[in-house]
Amino acid sequence: MNILLVGLGGMGNAHYLNYQHIPGAEVVAAVGRTDADRQRAAQWGLPLYETITAACAQRAVDVVDVCAPTYLHKPLVLEALGCKKHIITEKPIALHFEDAQQMYACAEENGVQLYVAQVLQFTREVETLRQVTSDARYGKPLDACFERLSACPRWSQGGWLFDKEKSGLLPFDLHIHDLDVIVSVFGKPDDMLYTECRGEGKAYAEQYRFTYVYRSGLNVSAEAAWFNAAIPFTARWRVYYERGMLVCDANGVTGYAADGEVTHFDVTDPVQVDCGINLGRSGWFLRELTHLLACAAEGKPSELVPKERILDVVELLEQVQ
Repeated sequence: MNILLVGLGGMGNAHYLNYQHIPGAEVVAAVGRTDADRQRAAQWGLPLYETITAACAQRAVDVVDVCAPTYLHKPLVLEALGCKKHIITEKPIALHFEDAQQMYACAEENGVQLYVAQVLQFTREVETLRQVTSDARYGKPLDACFERLSACPRWSQGGWLFDKEKSGLLPFDLHIHDLDVIVSVFGKPDDMLYTECRGEGKAYAEQYRFTYVYRSGLNVSAEAAWFNAAIPFTARWRVYYERGMLVCDANGVTGYAADGEVTHFDVTDPVQVDCGINLGRSGWFLRELTHLLACAAEGKPSELVPKERILDVVELLEQVQ
């Protein structure tokens, strides 16, 4: 599969490094306009184009991988779809439900697939959560709690991450990871409530606490934050079932049955790649990109990032003011 990589920043770098470990995958060109893009393309020995259209006209491309900032996703994806190429785009697909619908409709009109890189779906941790919930070994879920907390991301170049019209702020940048998991495992919630807080003079909310309500009686809470505090990045969750609990934290994934049995699930990726970003070595992106390229090779949608769920998540997040 010949890949055109669009955007050579942190995520573009992570994807490029992982493509080197996928048999049959080759990044044949890149799209970018900044000095940093030119330097990185030269480092990798890739021809650099200013537009997707120009690159596709001169190179044999099977998949366009969009790793540009969020506010560029829609125009870049539509341009690539106009070239009738399969697309992988980083999350979020878009900041508005109608935009996401338009992008999927355009993919269908052009007979190609559009995949959204919700990377947590490809982690062993979430794979375990899906399995344990599906096989009901601890009974039905009653309550769940997710946390995704970070110090304020001051690394954001140009400040676009702090512009709601460009990034969607905390809900679309950070909480979207957990919400995508919540919807994939428990279904779309019937109601959503949330609170937020911010320091004096802050133009954006620094912390959100969400409550997702289900008619089944399940309650799911989630917290996301860019704290004005130098805390380490923290991502963890726990799910309470009728006969036990599943906990994911720095120790891995552990199941605590009501009868006293403790299960330490193996969530270690057999192959781990240095992603070049603050996640260190992992198998997340390798599993994600391997799966999505295989789907693209067959011209089929992905069961792990289906259109319906992607649209549900965007529709929920767009309600957050």
